[in-house]
Amino acid sequence: MSDDSQRPIVVKRVKKGGHGHHGGAWKIAYADFVTAMMAFFLLMWLLGSSTKGDLRGIAEYFQNPFKVALKGGSGAGESNSVLQGGGLDLNRKAGSYRRSPENGDKRRLEDLKQKLENAIKSTTNVKLSQYKDQIKLDITPEGLRVQIVDQQNRPMFKSGSGQMEPYAQGILHEIASILNQVPNRLSLSGHTDSAAFGNGPKGYTNWELSADRANSSRRELIAGGMDPGKVLRVVGLSDSVPYNTQDPSDPVNRRISIIVLNKEAEDNIMKLAGSHAGESEPEAVNDPAAAIKQGAAEQDAAKP
Repeated sequence: MSDDSQRPIVVKRVKKGGHGHHGGAWKIAYADFVTAMMAFFLLMWLLGSSTKGDLRGIAEYFQNPFKVALKGGSGAGESNSVLQGGGLDLNRKAGSYRRSPENGDKRRLEDLKQKLENAIKSTTNVKLSQYKDQIKLDITPEGLRVQIVDQQNRPMFKSGSGQMEPYAQGILHEIASILNQVPNRLSLSGHTDSAAFGNGPKGYTNWELSADRANSSRRELIAGGMDPGKVLRVVGLSDSVPYNTQDPSDPVNRRISIIVLNKEAEDNIMKLAGSHAGESEPEAVNDPAAAIKQGAAEQDAAKP
């Protein structure tokens, strides 16, 4: 009989915790991957939707992070940066604060243009609808331009005179009430065709005639109920800015141009004048050297 104490002892070790292909480590790795991808796409979206001013502000912040911390106020890029000192109102769209006056001005002029177009198309407004072919509307760098042009057999003024025909007076009276709905100020300019008029350079020429017609239009707008203080400039441009550049003698070149000025154009006029708005009533400008400045502004926007 053998001695049991001499028999070998066998120890079996069971490995626990292994799940084989059912292990959960891959789930953690996948979750990290999805989180990283979400963060990446969120970053791309933020960069794509940010304004240039915001991006400059962010870039400068990482170069000089103490600038905002020490000075506060606007972002480091001197724009509406998301890093603006004191925190940013999250309800406001990024970068829109400084541009809001300009955007509001643009929307106001576009709405005014729509109101005028509706009034011209309306069959109930006979004073405008029957002369719709003579009323031209467009947006220029200076603002909303309303042009009333002559037709071959339907001039706005008596020949060689600043006296306005009754139908043209009616058009301006109807427009006056609509122009009064916005705070923007106006620039009025008179235009003639290239037909020679008057007694030469020292006499009554197309320059004087165009200025008189512009001033006559101003008086009719006021007679129609428009606030006199809305008029900022009255100028005569003779035939220097033709509507039809291919035919300077075309009757359509004889016209009155009313520009509802945006804020930038109004400020530029005030700077060129060298003073603030005066209290006196505007006088018509008939000097070619002074009037040609207005012509340069309208030349780019004139239609063929």
